[in-house]
Amino acid sequence: MLPLLTLTTDFGTRDSYVAEMKAAVLSLAPGAHLVDVTHDVGAHDVVEAALTLEAAAARFPAGTVHVAVVDPGVGTARRGIVVTARGQRFVGPDNGLFTPFLAGEDWRAFELSERRWQAATVSRTFHGRDVFAPAAARLALGLAPDRFGPAVDDPVRLLWPEVLEGPRRVAGVVLHADRFGNLITSVGAATLARLGTPLEIAIAGRRLPLVGTYGDLARGRLGGLVGSRERLEIVVREGSAAAALRARRGTRVLVSRTISRARRSRSSTLRSLPRY
Repeated sequence: MLPLLTLTTDFGTRDSYVAEMKAAVLSLAPGAHLVDVTHDVGAHDVVEAALTLEAAAARFPAGTVHVAVVDPGVGTARRGIVVTARGQRFVGPDNGLFTPFLAGEDWRAFELSERRWQAATVSRTFHGRDVFAPAAARLALGLAPDRFGPAVDDPVRLLWPEVLEGPRRVAGVVLHADRFGNLITSVGAATLARLGTPLEIAIAGRRLPLVGTYGDLARGRLGGLVGSRERLEIVVREGSAAAALRARRGTRVLVSRTISRARRSRSSTLRSLPRY
């Protein structure tokens, strides 16, 4: 049985591009099981594609082959690569798409330069069909990654947003607004856990509570929660946080541990005592 093969692109479904990629795979590996992750990544938005792939790939079994094509540099000197990481294989342009999988040392990358593994005719504007899809099919059929070309030691990495941690607060940014208007941030669940409770979120001049799920908020109210991607998300129950806050990628988010009322009261009492 062949491994799963996923597709992530910004092609949309109006045109025939996705079908042509699938045809390229199936003509070489008719038994391949194709899974569409999404074809609605924002046009040319490499960061969104990287985040999407990061979230989805973790749910697939070892051996899965992931083809990701968001490629504004198609036809230029940018390389095509195959990356092996976390027990899976990733195929696409070397433009930062695979940044989430290049942490640490447990990865290898190879350039897709061996001409015989590509389509007979390669369009300069459609490497998804003529270079990446054939490579993915051959990986699924068992061709070793190092057969495609020389090792790549310097794959392109995106400037990945960092989280700044202090003893009582964490600063991050919005990474993505999903189709519901939920704002997915760079602050992970483990980081929140280290802060302890209770927590308060500050974003776009608003202070918001951290809740467990959407239903813990009144309809139309803003709040924060740990979403399915194990990241802090800013949400509105049955509404759009992106619209309500006019927030987008890069908007700053601050999470602080709040002081209990009893402790604030004691602090106020101590501050009111005379000093000698």
